[in-house]
Amino acid sequence: MSTLLSVSIAMLAGLLMTRVFNLWKLPDVTAYLVAGVLIGPYFLGSMHMEGLGFVSSQAVGSLGLVSEVALGFIAFSIGNEFRLQDLKATGRQAAVIGIFQALTATALVDLALLAVHFLMPEKLSLAQVLTLGAIATATAPAATLMVVRQYKAKGPLTTLLLPIVALDDAVGLVVFAVSFGIAKTLVSNAVDLVSILVNPLVEIVGSLVLGAVMGWLLTQLEKLFHSNTNRLNMTIAFVFLTVSLSMLEFRLGPVTVGFSSLLVCMMLGTVFCNLCPLSGDLMGAADKWTSPLFALFFVISGAELELDVFTDWAIVCAGVVYILFRSAGKYLGAYASAKWMKCAPEVCKYLGITLLPQAGVSLGMCATAMQLGEQGSLIRNITLFSVLVYEMVGPLLTRQALTAAGDIKPISEEVRNRRQTKLELAKKNGK
Repeated sequence: MSTLLSVSIAMLAGLLMTRVFNLWKLPDVTAYLVAGVLIGPYFLGSMHMEGLGFVSSQAVGSLGLVSEVALGFIAFSIGNEFRLQDLKATGRQAAVIGIFQALTATALVDLALLAVHFLMPEKLSLAQVLTLGAIATATAPAATLMVVRQYKAKGPLTTLLLPIVALDDAVGLVVFAVSFGIAKTLVSNAVDLVSILVNPLVEIVGSLVLGAVMGWLLTQLEKLFHSNTNRLNMTIAFVFLTVSLSMLEFRLGPVTVGFSSLLVCMMLGTVFCNLCPLSGDLMGAADKWTSPLFALFFVISGAELELDVFTDWAIVCAGVVYILFRSAGKYLGAYASAKWMKCAPEVCKYLGITLLPQAGVSLGMCATAMQLGEQGSLIRNITLFSVLVYEMVGPLLTRQALTAAGDIKPISEEVRNRRQTKLELAKKNGK
């Protein structure tokens, strides 16, 4: 009962907070995150009122399945942006920009934190520097997708943005796997080429193959139904199934075979949208079904943020350096590569800003980094610090960048008058 009550309170708090934030014209994503912080362990939860707030990190963690499923649907939605007819025009640009800006962010964060390492070697080790540099590649697809949907963004910047965000996380997984493998070698003084090279390659290839197979199966099974309602139910069930399969992990000799749920579900969406002629209609219907799921996901994400990271000056200092140089890497990398690919001026100017949000993927990476023991704790806290800042500021900056680029259109006077008339009629009928 307490879990169901917590979920209900989380949903209501998130939705009501959007009304408050709407007064300042802030994105719904930010409202959900703030609502999560308020009902989390550091505010309402600290009163230890079971069900009315998350009383501990363990209580928030008990809803981890919701986050896994939500990320699966987010990745599935982004995969639907990889339509072959669209990629013919933007595929090469997205690939070059996605790879270059991710590697630029890693390079700048590595160099900056390396300087911190030489100044404070007892506070920040070389293994931690390499791991944090790799985590810097990741961008939050969930926050970006929510802003695009809320404001119905459409234009050259949005067309490039979603494929780049998807590719960005794929690049990030590769960079992290290699960097973390080297970091483990530095900590243990034992070279493990399987962890550094083989396991990441197996994970990426395996994820793409699993996602492609599931996408093909989904397309074939959709043919058995003549009702879009049943087809939608089949699509939703398949995303659940794909998320569960991507959690499998087993060993083949020295090689660990695992999957990235983000890559698997992205590939599922990519294959589905290119093989199924009805995918567009089904995705439109699925968007309505997943809206409350995404809202709950962001409220839970806000509750997961650990505010006590601000109490350690070393974490704050390293976190500020990380945030500044990651932001510079994302912006400069996107600007330079977009110029090189001869993108439109507004894309060159604003693309890097839309790539700043960071959350789910980076948190997954820092959870893996906990394998470094005590050194992993510092990595986790610095990542949490940056996520707290990026998730509060990132969605707002993304909206402003998309608006400045012309992808978010202002509400016309006609639409505004129509809404006002409906509101007045509703009040009149209420009386």
